[in-house]
Amino acid sequence: MTSSPTVSATTGVMNPLLSKLATLMGDEYRKLKGVRKQASFLMRELGAMRAALEKLELMDVLDPLAKNWRDHVREMSYDMENCIDDFMRQFGGSDAKAGLVKKTAQHLKTLRERHRIAEQMEELKALALEANERRMRYKIDDCVDSGSSVVPVDPRISAIYKEAAGLVGIDGPREELVSWLIDTEKKLKVVSIVGFGGLGKTTLARQVYNKIGGQFERKAFVSVSQRPDMTSLLCGLQLKLGMEESSHIREVQDIIDRLREHLKHKRYLIVVDDLWDQSAWNIISCAFPEDGNGSRIIVTTRLGDVAFRVCLHNRECVYQMNPLQEQDSRSLFYNRVFRSEDGCPPQFKEVSAEILKKCGGLPLAIITIASLLASRQARSRSEWESIRDSLSAKFATKPTLEEMRSILNLSYMHLPLYLRACFLYLGMYPEDRKISKVDLVRQWVAEGFVSNLHGSSLEDAAKSYFHELINRGMIQPEDTICGEVFSCSIHDMMLDLILSKCGEDNFIRVAYDYKDMAQRDGCNYRVRRLSLKLSAGSATSGTIATSLTQIRSFAWFGESKYTPPLSEFKYLRVLLFEFPDYREMVVDLTAAGQLFQLRYLKVSAASGSIELPTEIHGLVHLETIDIDCRTAQNIPSDIVMLHRLSHLILPRDTGLPNGIGNMKSLRTLRCYCMGKSSLDDIEGLGELTNLRELTLTKSYKFDMVKAGVEALVSSIAKLCDLKFLYLACNLQHYVDLLDSISDPPLRMENLRLGGWPFYKVPKWIGDLHCLHRLSLCVERLRTDGVHVLGQLPSLVYLSLKVLCIPQDSAVIICTGSFPVLECLALRSRDDDATACMGFEAGAMPKLRRLVLGVHDRWCGGSAMPVGMVHLLSLEQIHVDNMSSVHDDCDVESAFRKAAQVHPRCPPVTIY
Repeated sequence: MTSSPTVSATTGVMNPLLSKLATLMGDEYRKLKGVRKQASFLMRELGAMRAALEKLELMDVLDPLAKNWRDHVREMSYDMENCIDDFMRQFGGSDAKAGLVKKTAQHLKTLRERHRIAEQMEELKALALEANERRMRYKIDDCVDSGSSVVPVDPRISAIYKEAAGLVGIDGPREELVSWLIDTEKKLKVVSIVGFGGLGKTTLARQVYNKIGGQFERKAFVSVSQRPDMTSLLCGLQLKLGMEESSHIREVQDIIDRLREHLKHKRYLIVVDDLWDQSAWNIISCAFPEDGNGSRIIVTTRLGDVAFRVCLHNRECVYQMNPLQEQDSRSLFYNRVFRSEDGCPPQFKEVSAEILKKCGGLPLAIITIASLLASRQARSRSEWESIRDSLSAKFATKPTLEEMRSILNLSYMHLPLYLRACFLYLGMYPEDRKISKVDLVRQWVAEGFVSNLHGSSLEDAAKSYFHELINRGMIQPEDTICGEVFSCSIHDMMLDLILSKCGEDNFIRVAYDYKDMAQRDGCNYRVRRLSLKLSAGSATSGTIATSLTQIRSFAWFGESKYTPPLSEFKYLRVLLFEFPDYREMVVDLTAAGQLFQLRYLKVSAASGSIELPTEIHGLVHLETIDIDCRTAQNIPSDIVMLHRLSHLILPRDTGLPNGIGNMKSLRTLRCYCMGKSSLDDIEGLGELTNLRELTLTKSYKFDMVKAGVEALVSSIAKLCDLKFLYLACNLQHYVDLLDSISDPPLRMENLRLGGWPFYKVPKWIGDLHCLHRLSLCVERLRTDGVHVLGQLPSLVYLSLKVLCIPQDSAVIICTGSFPVLECLALRSRDDDATACMGFEAGAMPKLRRLVLGVHDRWCGGSAMPVGMVHLLSLEQIHVDNMSSVHDDCDVESAFRKAAQVHPRCPPVTIY
């Protein structure tokens, strides 16, 4: 990948624009007389403006004239880049076919063509002159206050993810709520948790849910948000309760009837998180039958009247969240900033105490400010005092939403410029959404927000941006395995700040239905990024009432029978469709072949089908194609001509494209139907030497089974730089060949081998010294296989599924084995996996999380891993109860007794 100059919310695309002007001054355009001269002039004018823009970006409050000039230049830079993109596409450039510029230059001998180019460049020149004249007339440079308290933060590209400080002050509230919920009352009880935003209501509810969830037959945790789509919410509740999907049931009343039938005569625990109004509760509560089985519901809300009403006006069931006590606040703050309560340097103690006092005991405020300060420990005391002075003293005694937002805004203003656009881009996603790190990284790159400083790739730099936003407390980590974060979420108060900033800077326009879009179309500036967040009731018909030609990112969440006219998205970089999994629909993307600036395409419609364009070779900038759907009408035959394509995720019914060996730029490839691939294309995989991630499944339909598997194994051996490999195949021959690999990719970091089980652990896995994570299915657990795995020096995560558990004795993990392993998951198909492994003292010294599967043959408390007390770092025990005869309560009780003899008494969770 090539370098991409930074884009910010305020400056628009000024830096990429300057880069493209530099390209116009290059040798490729030397035959286009006058172009290089005009490009040089524009570079000088725009360069002068950029310096002023970057200073204005660091100021929170701007003079109205300065703000007007800034907004004008931002929009002008967008329009200029669009114009130059049109010019470069029509008259050639680095992405055009060889010789096109030369042929075009000859064609320009006609007066009309020369005149048109001259007019375009003169128009751009006039725009730049006008903007610079306004800068001088408004005295923009004088508006920059050199005494501003906001100091830019030095860039930190290689930030490493660190876990946020542990929970503090939650034990007392958790135990009190547990006592409310676990009593002898058989009637359905609703308990509400109410408090100001940022107090930790969701965290408390989650802690209670995890502690008592194993005592209920059914349980689920659902988030409501301010604009709930009841169909999606209730369908999601069905899935979390273990109900089968029913795509033909779409009416809310029908879904409620199914839920009531499923929960009838069962003891259930439901958490309804982030409830905003009574009307939503009136619908949701209809799904919960009152059968006198001791079922419980927990509701979290900011609104006291809602909390009171959901508990049927029983004040004894309303839990009022209070701010943290002084000691707990100090513990949370110091652990986040200094890594320990005793680590505060003397020169920061007084100012730290004053800052902490102004946070008022709100965990969100404490973590946000502490994360900001954690990045500034090497700075002077005066800078800390500046941050202290920015906080309102009134917040400590009577917090308001406006003052809480000022705290969050303080952290935003201290973000480095390169992080601001990336942070605001999160506003494209709906509230309470878990957001994939991989998706964000690729979208940031596609939009041009990332610079590959210090020689790193754009995606590696973008991952560092993501980690830095976590370190600064701007986003919250979600799915995490052994310290690596795979997804994030945004606190709703932080999202409010993002959307406010997006509105101020015309960065993103958000609409929740077509009527809403029409009302917002009166904006003074053109829409640059559009996110439609549609519910079932609002998306049945209509058209987008705004100009589409200037949009650079378009995201569509929800369902609709209407597909936007893609041919109008002339400058689109990012195109994202995300439809509900339960919705069977056809997505028409046939016009996407005309989106010549497109870099990123993702469609998620697990139950739907997609119509793709017949030709896409003109999409010369396309880097990502991610199609998650049941079927695709056709895969363009010219897809192999996309020489910039780095990531290809194919529909689930699609084999490898014909000629895939030509796609040498691919770094990610996922094919979920290898059976439809030709032998030539399986052999062609070996040509993809840039591959870093490879997923291949459903390979049992090979026309030539033996030849196909042999070709696959041979191709994998050629992929020397492969880091992630997932293979799943239900063929014995496939397993035999994989077992005999002699030259595996030695840089492998993540290996998943599913499908047909191996007879034993393949010996070649022992050569993978870089391997961090391994998932493997074997027929039986043997001492020699465990020894092979135990010697891997980098293995931190191991998931083993064992078909046959030895009845006579357990496999003992020796002292010194698995030196860095942090998570072990051990399951069986039918037998009891809890007693098949034992641990000597000194084995798995860093193991923190143990996951064990329980089946019908489980022998109760006597069948525990031998020597579990030797796992001195153990922090969590998770039990996957797959039994049809053992109750969750019995399983949880047995494991809790076993955990009580462990030195650390690790908590037990049943799921």
